[in-house]
Amino acid sequence: MPAAVPARADAVSLMATTYTISDLAKEFDLTTRAMRFYEDMGLLQPERAGPGGRNRLYSARDRTRLKLTLRGKRLGLRLAQVKQLVDMYESPRDTRPQLKKFLVVLAAHRAHLERQMADLSVTLEEVSAHEAEARRLLAEDEQRKTGRPTTAGAG
Repeated sequence: MPAAVPARADAVSLMATTYTISDLAKEFDLTTRAMRFYEDMGLLQPERAGPGGRNRLYSARDRTRLKLTLRGKRLGLRLAQVKQLVDMYESPRDTRPQLKKFLVVLAAHRAHLERQMADLSVTLEEVSAHEAEARRLLAEDEQRKTGRPTTAGAG
């Protein structure tokens, strides 16, 4: 019965690589509501356990998908883009198409960020011009007040 040992070892390792919703939420500093949202978006696919399937059991695969999802969010990608990229990595075959798609997504995102940065630069220049004008007007007003003879006490 040597086959029973690997089956038992597989069952033990499988149990060791499952997580509850609270486990992953705590590890990645998320709310359980966010976890359920990612599940609704199709990014996570936990097994259901317990009465009526109320308890979610996440696999090591789900944990990796969550990590990739959060990485994509930090990059500023939309969840639909993240899902598309994460789903591509499910295929263990040739990674060239996946990497090419990733580069296309990153290039588009970079272009978007660069446009935003240019817009912010223009806005900051406008803010600086308005600040300078407001300071100039305040200085003129102050000089008018202090440059005229005071009439304090008269009247």
